[in-house]
Amino acid sequence: MWPHLHYLLPLAPSYGSGGGLPFNGDLYRAFLTVNTHFAERVFELLNPDEDLVFVHDYHLWAFPTFLRHKSPRARIGFFLHSPFPSSELFRAIPVREDLLRALLNADLVGFHTFDYARHFLSACSRVLGLSNRSRRGYIGIEYFGRTVVVKILSVGIDMGQLRAVLPLPETVAKANEIADKYRGRQLMLGVDDMDLFKGIGLKLLAMERLLESRADLRGQVVLVQINNPARSLGRDVDEVRAEVLAIRDRINARFGWAGYEPVVVIDGAMPMHDKVAFYTSADICIVNAVRDGLNRIPYFYTVCRQEGPVPTAPAGKPRQSAIIVSEFVGCSPSLSGAIRVNPWNVDDVADAMNTALRMSDGEKQLRQEKHYRYVSTHDVVYWAQSFDQDLQKACKDNSSMVILNFGLGMGFRVVALGPSFKKLSPELIDQAYRQTGNRLILLDYDGTVMPQGLINKAPSEEVIRTLNELCSDPMNTVFVVSGRGKDELAEWFAPCDEKLGISAEHGYFTRWSRDSPWESCKLVTHFNWKNIAGPVMKHYSDATDGSYIEVKETSLVWHYEEADPDFGSCQAKELQDHLQNVLANEPVFVKSGHQIVEVNPQGVGKGVAVRNLISTMGNRGSLPDFILCIGDDRSDEDMFEAMISPSPAFPETAEIFPCTVGNKPSLAKYYLDDPADVVKMLQGLTDSPTQQQPRPPVSFENSLDD
Repeated sequence: MWPHLHYLLPLAPSYGSGGGLPFNGDLYRAFLTVNTHFAERVFELLNPDEDLVFVHDYHLWAFPTFLRHKSPRARIGFFLHSPFPSSELFRAIPVREDLLRALLNADLVGFHTFDYARHFLSACSRVLGLSNRSRRGYIGIEYFGRTVVVKILSVGIDMGQLRAVLPLPETVAKANEIADKYRGRQLMLGVDDMDLFKGIGLKLLAMERLLESRADLRGQVVLVQINNPARSLGRDVDEVRAEVLAIRDRINARFGWAGYEPVVVIDGAMPMHDKVAFYTSADICIVNAVRDGLNRIPYFYTVCRQEGPVPTAPAGKPRQSAIIVSEFVGCSPSLSGAIRVNPWNVDDVADAMNTALRMSDGEKQLRQEKHYRYVSTHDVVYWAQSFDQDLQKACKDNSSMVILNFGLGMGFRVVALGPSFKKLSPELIDQAYRQTGNRLILLDYDGTVMPQGLINKAPSEEVIRTLNELCSDPMNTVFVVSGRGKDELAEWFAPCDEKLGISAEHGYFTRWSRDSPWESCKLVTHFNWKNIAGPVMKHYSDATDGSYIEVKETSLVWHYEEADPDFGSCQAKELQDHLQNVLANEPVFVKSGHQIVEVNPQGVGKGVAVRNLISTMGNRGSLPDFILCIGDDRSDEDMFEAMISPSPAFPETAEIFPCTVGNKPSLAKYYLDDPADVVKMLQGLTDSPTQQQPRPPVSFENSLDD
């Protein structure tokens, strides 16, 4: 896991050797076993209604899946202390789906930086086809009825622990020793773990380049490099150490003399008080890692420079510091006063060293004050409290949800349904239907009244007959609300009662009856974006056998129901991501549905269409007291959301029945099993005796212009 997260491909050559890092199935299974044991032990101690489970780093990546399987209502937070690689690299991991689903089994997933979170969101979109949304400063991923919250906040340092070491006699004595040893010279400091991602060799090469180009600095500057013990042993670590020592020896041989070593490498464990003494004494801190999760070395350095014993700083004098930090480490965004560098560019790092050495005292003071203000207020206590608060918010509905379990092993997931979500019973809707006299019935088409996947997409005779019976009741206003084109729908429903209304292309076109003219949404005035989206869709259509493009008056739809299921799904995720990028500045939104990717203009949707219908009925003095809305896919969720959201267009006393097709997460309060169940329920309504007098006829022509 660790190499992959730090941008080594599963089959990439390892650093400095001809060997590789192939995916090891045995090690992966051992990793899962360890995570299972942790989950079993935590489950024994867990009170899911009271306890919060806070999981740390990639070692326990799979833990949320195994604990969720044992305790579906557990409140789980996960924080990744390592980088999350770009989606392009993450997709190369053989078990990518399992790893993403594992994190999504947590309620809150935390990252150090926005970049890491962005890569995670992109991977979820491109690998699993999941969407995310931002609301009130939070990012959420909709996952089988649950909203997995993504949090971005870097871990701070333990100020109390550090402050306990700063005044120790050992610390003060070591600081005085360092001051005496390097008196009259500027001290640059690097503190790194000995591994291939810390860029230690590149840092030393930059020092060599600096001394080559600035002869006047020879004898005036020293780089002290403290190498913490490696966290693991191996040939790569040995090769990095040998390279570092070889570069050190070469620099000292070229530019050093008796009593002056330009580069000092301290290899091995060092007492905390000695390390703190170096922090307080160094004029410049350099973090040159080529990839690192956070790296809190600059935080320690900043606090030590501000609060530690600095022998070279007179009492009462404002403290100063300069930090050079790689743009590839997690702490970089939080250090607004640091000099950021590309560690792979040795000249760039050497120039940064020169800039830091020549920086004025006033500039160093301002940068130190800025950094200290952030580090001291965003310590580890602040981070933990913030995570705890957000985890509790993310889990507030866990206890009230109806939870269904699906899948085995790493494919396990839970489906969360609202506490009031239930099957629409014939008795419930029949009673409301009989007791009301001004009804609005809204029906999606594909997957709702007609099954998906049929060769003949036209409505069956049974559907036509059922719609005619509903329309024949003068108390009913019946609408088919579909994403299909208006000409196609008009042709299909020509045999229906003339009172049947049609809302086509997600509500852009509306016709209140067969003899009424089509009315269009006035908010959308141009479709120039089709010139951008069309060629992109054609490219994917040419590359995906069995796919095709449907061109509507207001939208473009890419269909892949006849393509290979796995490849078509993969291409759909790629296409959606591609379209979102190229259409980012256009007034459109890109969405996926059942085996489609669709581009629609903004301001158009089924939710808007429903509000317009009800508003028009109210303006005509015929506000509905019964609303039945049935749909099966994501576009229909807009209708359900419109119904459950407070709106002056909706009568307070109306009987409202938002209903989805299939027992699945939805904003609807009710569900029916399948299209056959929908038609059966509608037929049952036509058999119900009504108790109200017929309402007067209402004209709705040109209603959308009101």
